[in-house]
Amino acid sequence: MEKKEWHGNSIVILDFGSQYTQLIGRRIRGKNVFSVILSHDASLEEIKERSPRGIILSGGPANVGKQGAPGLEADIFSLRIPVLGICYGMQLIAKALGADVRKSARREFGRTVIDADVSGRLFENTPEKQRVWMSHGVRVESVPEGFKIEASSDDCKIAALSNKSENIYGLQFHPEVYHTEYGEKILENFIFGICHCDANWNSESFVDMEIEKIRETVGDSRVLCAVSGGVDSSVMSLLVDSAIGNQLCPVFVDNGLLRLNEAEEVKEMLSGHLSSELVFVDAADEFLSRLKGVVDAEKKRKIIGECFIDIFAEQSKKLGPFDFLAQGTLYPDVIESRSTFGPSATIKSHHNVGGLPDEMDFQLIEPLSMLFKDEVRSVGTYLGLPEEQNNRHPFPGPGLAVRIPGEILPEKLELLRKADKLFIDALKEFKLYDSVWQAFSVLLPVKSVGVMGDERTYQQALVLRAVTSMDGMTADWAKLPYQFLQHVSNKIINNVSGINRVLYDISSKPPATIEWE
Repeated sequence: MEKKEWHGNSIVILDFGSQYTQLIGRRIRGKNVFSVILSHDASLEEIKERSPRGIILSGGPANVGKQGAPGLEADIFSLRIPVLGICYGMQLIAKALGADVRKSARREFGRTVIDADVSGRLFENTPEKQRVWMSHGVRVESVPEGFKIEASSDDCKIAALSNKSENIYGLQFHPEVYHTEYGEKILENFIFGICHCDANWNSESFVDMEIEKIRETVGDSRVLCAVSGGVDSSVMSLLVDSAIGNQLCPVFVDNGLLRLNEAEEVKEMLSGHLSSELVFVDAADEFLSRLKGVVDAEKKRKIIGECFIDIFAEQSKKLGPFDFLAQGTLYPDVIESRSTFGPSATIKSHHNVGGLPDEMDFQLIEPLSMLFKDEVRSVGTYLGLPEEQNNRHPFPGPGLAVRIPGEILPEKLELLRKADKLFIDALKEFKLYDSVWQAFSVLLPVKSVGVMGDERTYQQALVLRAVTSMDGMTADWAKLPYQFLQHVSNKIINNVSGINRVLYDISSKPPATIEWE
């Protein structure tokens, strides 16, 4: 097999805490160039292990002039490869090389027009005047020795700078965001024109490299594989199966927190796609027993993560031994669960990341942990996953537990299952299912007064949630037609006894998350 070496054809992004860091990575991967995000304090050895062709320093909320602000821990300039600083990253470069960086008299936030030197490499094939997205209260006041100004705005004399001989560049604005008109072209100029990357990051190269990596890691050992029937676990199981065949033992655990008829559908869906027969475990009573009386969202996730590991440990004794546990963890799961890539906050624990216990009897195999959701779907298509399965909406590992704020009770699960099925079926009936990233129902711990016929009711309130997104890192609420929402509301209230009020969630992410818990 020819080795598809995108590992040495990558861009390393050092994260200084910007809300846009993941977007930089996505923009680069969208050009079929592999990118990896490392913490701002990554060592020179960690960076060199990636054999990058270029380095990008992200933006960040800190003030480079203040004590304790994150700095350049590694001497990246010694690598003699192109470096691009964005916002805080540019200020950091300028300060490190002796320039004056200070708090601005006037801050710049939002759209700004710059005058660019289009004869330079960064702004090649872009217009002299262009709109960019600024977000800073600190700016570079002087040009480091050997540098020249590449762009200016009315309020920012040094909006971009460069040292062509040293291959060091800086942008005070954010080229990765949609609002920067020619940001995509500017990044292209850096990736291809300056770093000379090859566009070889694709599903085929990823699968080839991961199969090789899995085989090297596993050897002759057996792997226990957690499958749920969702896109992530399905693609992961196909990928690991492609690498080691019947060394893989796929296990599906019914945790009692699944959607209506989910267990039966998963069994049918995965039948015949894997080398080994699917092992089905009914652990609903165990999960619900452990969750009894628990209302805190993070505690629920931790309990569910621990329970999954206990179930798999038990199965390992019956079916094993196994040295490895394979999971369908994605990049957004890792980013949200761990403050790993720079000084960013943990948003929530995912049961298969932050919800896992510190000590386990398994080594984890997470072949998708550097992929975003759309990249996973692309890999699924390449591996031959049926389109209907590959296009399923994301479903959280903790299941309906994160869609029932408060205590999890069997009667609440029953109400939510019925209502959610009606919502999803209606989306498919109205041909809206594929136009949204994710849709689901949330059963509130709230009762409200209603009238049905001539009788007073006092029943549960239900929230419908539908969002549009590319990767789940950011999302906007879906503008579903009023007629559709009216239809679904009537359908649920008339057919699910116990719900008398339906609401629609119009919150974006951020500030809200997609799931309620």
